[in-house]
Amino acid sequence: MSPAAEPVADKPSRREQILAAAAELFARHGFHGVGIDDIGSAVGISGPALYRHFRSKDAMLGEMLTAISEVLLDGGQARIGAGGSAGAVLEDLVRFHVDFALDNPALITVQERNLGNLTDPDRRKVRGLQRRYVELWVEVIRGAVPATEEPSARAAAHAVFGLINSTPHSRHLDRAQMADLLAGMALGALGHGPR
Repeated sequence: MSPAAEPVADKPSRREQILAAAAELFARHGFHGVGIDDIGSAVGISGPALYRHFRSKDAMLGEMLTAISEVLLDGGQARIGAGGSAGAVLEDLVRFHVDFALDNPALITVQERNLGNLTDPDRRKVRGLQRRYVELWVEVIRGAVPATEEPSARAAAHAVFGLINSTPHSRHLDRAQMADLLAGMALGALGHGPR
């Protein structure tokens, strides 16, 4: 009898490989500092071959930043949908965002620096998704810290994003320590200590 097969992780599609390589390059050199040939070289194909997957470098950036915003919004909605006390939901939301930032430092950097490089339609789409994500946080913060007024909750959400999204620039602790530190700091800043 043969041993049970180990589950095999799905290999990223060529499109996903291109986006991941582009994210790393955009984070390191800036959107305008990276050419189509640089991205192609990073995934082992010619620059012009990228046009079989994306119509332009702008389209890559648009898809990249839209996908980040969708993942954050979907993840936030899932944490709220899982239920629990208001404090538990807030902690889950904070830990989700911390994990995303720690696991995707290049994407966080690209998102922070390149919103202005999106085409107008992509910028509107990303901004709309981001606003919805912020509103989730406002709702959760106000539930966990009831005395918080809506403008204060919105400002607090943005401040916490700034704290958590600074992680691409921090390499002083291992991942688990950094996750705990960021979550504790974010929850403390929101007036709600960890469980």
